[in-house]
Amino acid sequence: MTKLSVNLNKIATIRNARGGNNPNLLQVAKDCERFGAEGITVHPRPDQRHIRYQDVYKLKEILTTEFNIEGYPSKEFLEMICDVKPAQCTLVPDPPEALTSDNGWDTINNKTHLEEVTQILQNAGVRVSVFVNPSIDIIEGAKNCGVDRVELYTGPYAFDYPNNEQQAIEPYLSAASKAQELNLGLNAGHDLDLNNLAFLKSNIPYMDEVSIGHALVCDALYYGLENTIQMYLRALK
Repeated sequence: MTKLSVNLNKIATIRNARGGNNPNLLQVAKDCERFGAEGITVHPRPDQRHIRYQDVYKLKEILTTEFNIEGYPSKEFLEMICDVKPAQCTLVPDPPEALTSDNGWDTINNKTHLEEVTQILQNAGVRVSVFVNPSIDIIEGAKNCGVDRVELYTGPYAFDYPNNEQQAIEPYLSAASKAQELNLGLNAGHDLDLNNLAFLKSNIPYMDEVSIGHALVCDALYYGLENTIQMYLRALK
């Protein structure tokens, strides 16, 4: 069974646009869980343009499903993770000014750094996932870093899917197979939506988790949050 983790970044973006606390991020998180989400994802950035560090601490107090925190492993970020101790930390290679995550780690040339960070987080009792492109060499490199899971960056898949779905998914099939062979957990995320999610799931049924935020929030504007979450859950089944 593939879990749906709802990314709350866009909810925080809407809140921050006007100040105050509308929409209430904590209430939305609780509602997402109540509507069937099996996890909550956030990605705090240094400029706190959406999720703020204080949000992370408050969410930890109220969540009942898996908490996944994404981010670049800066000193401040690692200290927060070791303090909050979420179920999972997903390491992404984004520089501070990045608009969104648009590439995975080079797990070969960053092996020493990722090994050190992974050890710190695992010693704190946190499962470690690393955001990667669908490359067999990169998947093998992730295994050598000691991580628990890889998250496949699905941006290129989503971009190519409307033109040729089989061609779009091809590199993901080999990468996922390699992860399974190496006993690495398998997550996926970025630009997944109601159009392309079911095809990904049907071809890679052993994914542990997908993290979806932007498309899900956009769909919720039309369908409502509860109905939208149920639609995504159905796409995963």
